[in-house]
Amino acid sequence: MPDDFLVARNPEEGSSLPYLVRIPLGANGVVLKVRDTWPRTSKIYCHRAESWPEDAEIVDRLPVRTVSRRGAAIDLVLNRGRENRSQFVLTRARGREMIFWQSRRTAKQARPNVTLPTARAHGQVLDIVVDSGERYAYKFDHQQTSTTRRKLPAGDYAITDGDTVIAAVERKSVDDLSAGLTSGKLTYQLADLAGLHRAAVVVEAGYSSLFKREYVSGATLAEALAEAQVRFPRVPIVFCDNRKLAEEWTYRWLGAALHEWRLSARTDVVVADLAGPQASPAEIRTWALTQGLDVPAKGRIPARIRTAWEQRNDRPEG
Repeated sequence: MPDDFLVARNPEEGSSLPYLVRIPLGANGVVLKVRDTWPRTSKIYCHRAESWPEDAEIVDRLPVRTVSRRGAAIDLVLNRGRENRSQFVLTRARGREMIFWQSRRTAKQARPNVTLPTARAHGQVLDIVVDSGERYAYKFDHQQTSTTRRKLPAGDYAITDGDTVIAAVERKSVDDLSAGLTSGKLTYQLADLAGLHRAAVVVEAGYSSLFKREYVSGATLAEALAEAQVRFPRVPIVFCDNRKLAEEWTYRWLGAALHEWRLSARTDVVVADLAGPQASPAEIRTWALTQGLDVPAKGRIPARIRTAWEQRNDRPEG
C-alpha cells in the first residue's frame, strides 16, 4: 500500500459520506469515510471504514511530508503549497467514537473567542429560508429559529412574507469572494440581490484576508471589491472574522430587516387612516357655496372646485 494520502469515492450506494480517505499510518493505514475531500469551510465528520477497497476509484493521490499520532489527534502534512496541513481528531460522545477532520483555518473558525448572544433578534423567532443549493448551511442552533429549505431567487438565507423575499444574505468564504471578484461572477450575483427589497453579502473572514491570497494581488481584489460596492450601493458587503460570527451577523441582520418591514406596514396603515374617507359630492358642494364659489347644483364636480377643496387647508387665514 503506498505512503501517499489517498482520496477515493465511497462505493457504498446512498451513503451520506461519499468519499474515502486513507491515512498512511500503521501497517494497514487508517481508512475513513468522509463528507468531502478537504476541510475548506468547516470541520468534516468522519466514520471508520472496514477496509480500503481493492478497486477503489481514486479521486486524489497526494504525497505526504509527515504524518503522526499525537494523543487523540492525527497530524497530517502534505507535500504541496496550499491546503497542506490538517488534523483528524478522535473523541467519544454518548459512548461512541466521533472523528472530525479539520484544518487550521476551520479550527480557528470554530472558536471565535467571543461569547455569542442568545437574545432574539428584535424579540422575534425567525423562520429563515435556506437556499436548496446551499452546502453546509448555517444551522442557527444557538438561536430560537426555524429553517426551511427551498430555492431562492438570490442569496443563501432569506426572510420572506408569503412568496415575497423581504431580505436575503449571500454567504461567501474568502476563496469564493476572491474567485467571484476575479471571474466577474459576483457582479451578476449582486445584480440579482439588488432587485430584492433588502440584500447583503457576508464574508466569513476579515478584510485583511484579501491581501493574503497566493495567486492574485491584494490590490487587484481590493479595487474590484470597491468597484462592486460603488456599482451596487444597496447591497453592503460585510466582513466578519470567521464563520460563527458571520452566522451571527446574518441572524441579526435578517431580524432587523423583518422588523423594518413590519414597521413599514404599520406606517402605511396609519397614513391611510389619517387620510380619512373621501368626501362626497354633496359635502364639496356645500363647502363651495359657503366659500362663494360657483358650483353646479347637479352633475360632476368641476376640477377647479375639487382642487380648491383639496387645497382648502393650505390657504392662509385672512
